[in-house]
Amino acid sequence: MSGTFFAVVNPAAGGGRCRKLVAPALDRLRAGGIELEAVETDAPGQGSRLTRDAYARGFRKFIAVGGDGTAYEIVNGLFPGADRGVRPTLGFLPLGTGNSFLRDFTDRGVEYAIEALLAGRSRECDVLRLRHTAGIVHYINLLSMGFSANVASLRARRFKGWGELGYQTSIFISLARMQRRPFPLRVDGEERIDRRPCLFLTFNNSKFTGGTMMIAPKAEVGDGLIEYVRWGPIGRLGLIRNLPTLYDGTHIQHPLAERRPAKQIEFHLEGPVDTMVDGEVLRLQCQTLDVLPSALNVVV
Repeated sequence: MSGTFFAVVNPAAGGGRCRKLVAPALDRLRAGGIELEAVETDAPGQGSRLTRDAYARGFRKFIAVGGDGTAYEIVNGLFPGADRGVRPTLGFLPLGTGNSFLRDFTDRGVEYAIEALLAGRSRECDVLRLRHTAGIVHYINLLSMGFSANVASLRARRFKGWGELGYQTSIFISLARMQRRPFPLRVDGEERIDRRPCLFLTFNNSKFTGGTMMIAPKAEVGDGLIEYVRWGPIGRLGLIRNLPTLYDGTHIQHPLAERRPAKQIEFHLEGPVDTMVDGEVLRLQCQTLDVLPSALNVVV
C-alpha cells in the first residue's frame, strides 16, 4: 500500500465546510491518478488512531483533509512509531479554518494543495517533539504559551465556528484580560534559566499561526531548528498599536521582542499551563522540546 494515500477527513472542519467540499476534492485527486483510501473522523483523537492503524497496515502516504488539527492528529499517529528508515509523506486538502502550516508555501489553499499532490511535489520537514509530564506530543507548526495560547483557548471554547472573525474576537477579549508572566526555561543548555516575565512565547517550525498571523517570519520547516520567538512584557496599548506587525512579521523588530534558533528547550514550569499546539488547546506541564530533523515529507 506504499503508493496509496490514506486520507483522514474531518467533516466538521471549517464549521462544516469540509463536509460540503470533500467529495469533489477527492474526486479530482482520483481523476488525476492518485489512489487513496478515505476515512472520516467524528471524535477528537480518532485521526491519530486511524493513522496508527493505517501505518501498521503498510500505508506511508497520508492526506490531512480539514484544518491544522487534522494534520496534528496524523502527525501524532505517525510519531513516535514511524520507522526512521522510510520517511512518511503528508499532503493536505485545507478545508478547515486555520490551515496555518500550508500558508508558509501559498495563499491559494485547496487549488495549490491539489496541484502539489497531482504533481507529486514534496520536501523534507522537521517534526518537533515535546515531552511533558503526561507523555509526548509531536507537531509541525508551533507551540505557544501566554497571550497567543490564551487567544487559541478562548477561540476553541467560545468562537470555534467563527473562522477568522473568531480569531479577531478572541484577540480583543484577551487584550482586555492582559496577562504577563514568566515561563521559566533554559535554551540549548545555557547556564541561566530565563525567568523574565513575558507576553508570549512561541516555539516554531513554520511561520504562521491563526491562519494569517506571521508569528515566526524566520522559521524554516527543514532547517533542523526550533525558531524561538519571545515578546516581553509589553503593555496593553503598546500591543494594540503593534497588532498589525504580528501579521507581517515585523513584530520581531520591537525592542521587547526576541527571536533565536535553538536545538533544545528545557522547561522549568511549576505546573501545567495553557498551551496551543498546531491549533489544539492543551493544558500541559512541558519538560523538554527538541527536533526530529527531516522526519517527514510534506507535499507542497
